[in-house]
Amino acid sequence: MIRVNPNYSKIQANYLFAEIASRVKAHLGANPGADIIRLGIGDVTRALPRACVDALEKASREMGADSTFRGYGPDYGYDFLREAIAREDFASRGCDIAPDEIFVSDGAKCDTGNFQEIFDTAVRVAVPDPVYPVYVDSNVMAGRTGGATDGRYDGLVYLEGSAANGFVPDPPSEPADVAYLCFPNNPTGSVATREQLGRWVDWARESGAIILFDAAYEAFIRDDKIPHSIYEIPGARQVAVEFRSFSKTAGFTGTRCGYCVVPRDCRAFDSTGAEVPLQPLWKRRQSTKFNGVAYPVQRAAEAALSPEGKAQCKALIDGYLANARLVAETLEAKGYKCFGASNSPYVWFDCHADSWEFFDRALKLAGVVVTPGVGFGRAGAGHVRISAFNSRENVERALSRLAGIL
Repeated sequence: MIRVNPNYSKIQANYLFAEIASRVKAHLGANPGADIIRLGIGDVTRALPRACVDALEKASREMGADSTFRGYGPDYGYDFLREAIAREDFASRGCDIAPDEIFVSDGAKCDTGNFQEIFDTAVRVAVPDPVYPVYVDSNVMAGRTGGATDGRYDGLVYLEGSAANGFVPDPPSEPADVAYLCFPNNPTGSVATREQLGRWVDWARESGAIILFDAAYEAFIRDDKIPHSIYEIPGARQVAVEFRSFSKTAGFTGTRCGYCVVPRDCRAFDSTGAEVPLQPLWKRRQSTKFNGVAYPVQRAAEAALSPEGKAQCKALIDGYLANARLVAETLEAKGYKCFGASNSPYVWFDCHADSWEFFDRALKLAGVVVTPGVGFGRAGAGHVRISAFNSRENVERALSRLAGIL
């Protein structure tokens, strides 16, 4: 008799964004034609940069001629893209990352969810709270947790964020083998200083742990004192894997391209305590379960790293950051304490109410979709995330509508 993976039954209710979509659908069903402004899910709304579109078109035409057609691409990404990433995203910031340490994928969500597969199911995992749900759910599916109690899974180490610590938790005081970090943070928009990341790297080196560092929003950092990569911290190569994406940087949420960095000297340990390099394990996982990113998409990603592409991406990001500042200024004028906005496309605030209650009021009374903070973990209760990924006009309209319920 075929049986299902019992760990899937542990996952709490619906995936956060599926639940949001369900409630929005129900509202539209009851109110046909309602004008909804979406400031919830972190999906970009502006068109791809012109440099990326031109590269997509050119590469697509190459695929239409026998002489330039390409079939299966390299499992880990074309050299032209890996070399551009190493040069523009890392060497430019003084980080020692080689092209063959970069693994191109279809996005950071997949990589952050999949990377746990190469670890023993018995490893103890630390996650921040509030947390991007993929970090938790992928480990639940893998069988590393017990059931959920009061919004938290037995077996996970939760690193609680709060206004008191600026939603930047310290390393755990209890044992942990893997820690997920995300800065600029999704959902809170918080950023970590060089000193704070340094404490995390020291912790990982001293405890024999690995940091899985999600830097999908690094392009939004405007404060020169804030590191864009964990590899700006001495010693991080041995204890950290970094994930990045073109989704928010260049608007690739529907085009799909990202990458992770696994340095050659990044290590874990086997059952005898001997060091095991992680890179060969990730190579094997990817060559077995992943078939690469389309050639035209990789050419478009390469174009995003060109001088023209970088300028166009910056203009897009500057627009979203301006939206975030407007949201934060409006909320703060109403007496709400906000996090994020200055180095992040997200504004996180204490809504002075139940998160889902605020979500429902914003949807039904203002026609605005936000994200309830409790959907990111118990520490998110009473908070709401607002995304700046929309046009300036729509953000202004949304804030005008929300004024009646703030």
